[in-house]
Order: sequence, then C-alpha cells, then structure tokens
Amino acid sequence: MKKTLYIFFIFFSSYAFAQNDAKVTVVKDPLIDSLIARRIALTKGVSKDGTLITVYGFRIQIYYGPDRKEAYNEQAKFKSYYPEYETYLSYMQPNYSVKVGDFRSKSEAQNLLNNLRSTFPTVFIFNQPINPLKADE
Repeated sequence: MKKTLYIFFIFFSSYAFAQNDAKVTVVKDPLIDSLIARRIALTKGVSKDGTLITVYGFRIQIYYGPDRKEAYNEQAKFKSYYPEYETYLSYMQPNYSVKVGDFRSKSEAQNLLNNLRSTFPTVFIFNQPINPLKADE
C-alpha cells in the first residue's frame, strides 16, 4: 500500500510541476485575414471589384391583395407610423404586395412584426434579397 501511494505521489508531483512552463503558440495561415475581409465585404453586398452582389435577409409583408388603391393606402399608413423603414410595393398579376424593412436577422424582423400585429393583422416574414446598405443603417 505504501509503495502505490509513493508512486502516486511521485506521478502527481511531476505532473503538477510540468505545467508551469507551458506556452501556447498560435500558428495562423495568412489567408485567414483575407477570408475574413472577404466575408465582411460580402455581408455588405460589395465584391472585391466593387460590383454589387445579392444579399439575403428578411422583409415583412403588410399587405397582399388585388386592390391597388388599398396597397398604396397601407403603404402610406405604415410610412406615417414608421418613417425610418423602407417600403417596397410590387405587383404580380393579379395581386399587389407591400413589404417593409431590410433586416439581416429574423429576430430583428420579428421584433417589428410584434409591434405591427395590432395595426396590420395579416403580417408575414419573408426571406428574400434585401438592400444591404439599408440594413446596416
């Protein structure tokens, strides 16, 4: 019993002292920095040569129906409540659609959607191309 205890003590003490001089060296490929810069440019919607690229995000649909006048009224009503958000009116025969916002994350869109439910009862979140410059403002 003494022998095993003695061996355990030697092993434990050598292990404890061996950790004092440990150093961590990080080796990083230089391409990592260029990949990070490229990722940042892509999320802003601009490639290396300055051309715009499609960035997907979220918009909230506040109106969908065949009445053009009603679509414009809903768009104006939204702008009176929330002038800081962009509105987008589109027509796909036979219906008009009014969508608002340029959100990068669904949680941002969900926050606005929760506020809009009382005023606009039929609101939905859609994943679609957004204007990345508006999303960053």
